[in-house]
Amino acid sequence: MRTFKILLAFLALAIPAALFGQVGISISIGPPALPVYEQPICPGDGYLWTPGYWAYDDSISDYYWVPGTWVQAPEVGMLWTPGYWGWGDGGFMFNDGYWGTEVGFYGGINYGFGYWGGGYGGGRWDGGHFFYNRSVNNVDITINRNVYNTVIENHSDSRVSFNGGTGGVVARASTEQVAAAKQRHIPAVAAQTEHAQAARSNPEQRASVNHGTPSVAATAKPGALSEQRGAASAKEPAEASKPLPIGASSESRAEAPAAHADNTPSRPAVHPNDLAPIARPAAINSGNAKADQKYEQQQDQLIARQTQERQQLQQKQDNEHQQKATPAQAQNLEARHTQQTQALSQKHTAQQQSLVSRQPQARAKPGK
Repeated sequence: MRTFKILLAFLALAIPAALFGQVGISISIGPPALPVYEQPICPGDGYLWTPGYWAYDDSISDYYWVPGTWVQAPEVGMLWTPGYWGWGDGGFMFNDGYWGTEVGFYGGINYGFGYWGGGYGGGRWDGGHFFYNRSVNNVDITINRNVYNTVIENHSDSRVSFNGGTGGVVARASTEQVAAAKQRHIPAVAAQTEHAQAARSNPEQRASVNHGTPSVAATAKPGALSEQRGAASAKEPAEASKPLPIGASSESRAEAPAAHADNTPSRPAVHPNDLAPIARPAAINSGNAKADQKYEQQQDQLIARQTQERQQLQQKQDNEHQQKATPAQAQNLEARHTQQTQALSQKHTAQQQSLVSRQPQARAKPGK
């Protein structure tokens, strides 16, 4: 027993810092697809959206849905990095979410409502207040006046809830996300842990009971699973009636343009030509004409570069289609093309969001 404890201690020291929040239990069966649900209205200033996720109860060997909910940030300037399931060493392990000044890597999972897989576009801190992006958040401007509108270009319509493995999201942490993982973090606050416990104790939240469509998919505040007011249920039954086995795929979901997810399944883009055209963000007027002009030039350069990369990948895939192949080889080729196209789309979305985050900001007027 002593040898076993020493070995555990040694293994704990060997775990990389970026994986410090990983849950120490490996599951051979992946979590179900992410359910489709509407986001409850934001209850007040300083509340940030924390997306729902599938957790695992080892005592009953079943996944259960922890509803998405609005949570007050523990400190001004803090943002939430969602947790995610990742494949490694023959099983799925959960990486805990955390609060930090920057949003880190969360597996490339498209949780929706600003969490499109490679960052966060749902809002930002400014002057000690959180400003909400109304294009992806359900905000009452009579309660929260700190709002803006920035459309998030999101070409990923996957509802897959895990990273890696066969059928999982193909995404790796960027240099910026690796750096964010090394910064100061605050674990989930008490309200969040109590919220998860409430979900765990509710049998209706279990995947074996709700078949991937929980009766309470989101709440206005943590722990309000029994309150009908402000709670949202999943909109459509998922096709998978049980947790997805390794290698199984989930149906698709496109992130809604405002405040909710679209429940209409859509076909994932296989080739770059299947992707929606690259949209140019609306012109801005920060009051600094020189800075605005420079930003628009950067947008033009980025769009031109991304368009060229799409064309290059499309040409490469077209050439591969001209080669003779058996039906099985052609199917494998299409699967590889889908992964290449989705990876390029995620890369371009991350680049666009990174540039948008650096756009010139209008200075507040004196006395405001």
